[in-house]
Amino acid sequence: MYQKHSIGKLGENLACSYLIRNNYKIIERNFYCRQGEIDIIAKDLSSNELVFFEVKTRSNFRFGHPVDAVNNNKQEHLKRACQYYIFKNYLYKFFIRIDVIEVFVKTDNFRINHIKQIF
Repeated sequence: MYQKHSIGKLGENLACSYLIRNNYKIIERNFYCRQGEIDIIAKDLSSNELVFFEVKTRSNFRFGHPVDAVNNNKQEHLKRACQYYIFKNYLYKFFIRIDVIEVFVKTDNFRINHIKQIF
């Protein structure tokens, strides 16, 4: 389990670096609530949208593509967690979207695939 956690943390760090380079401002990481967890919350500075990110990191395709893990159950948890975050922080004026960032890690290489408005 520790290796899985460490690969996930690496993926989130790489995703944050990618987002900063691509005109996003990181607002919060690893937001937890009863409804679920949000890996990264950021503001897209080019569109002024509030974006909630699910980051999925894989080192191989044994269990499919990373985005395949964002099934219906995970989507419902994400939606509810996002709704709670918006309610808790009075962020009703923002347009929002939910994106997935796939991170493929191989030894010293990595590749990022940013999928906008996944659902």
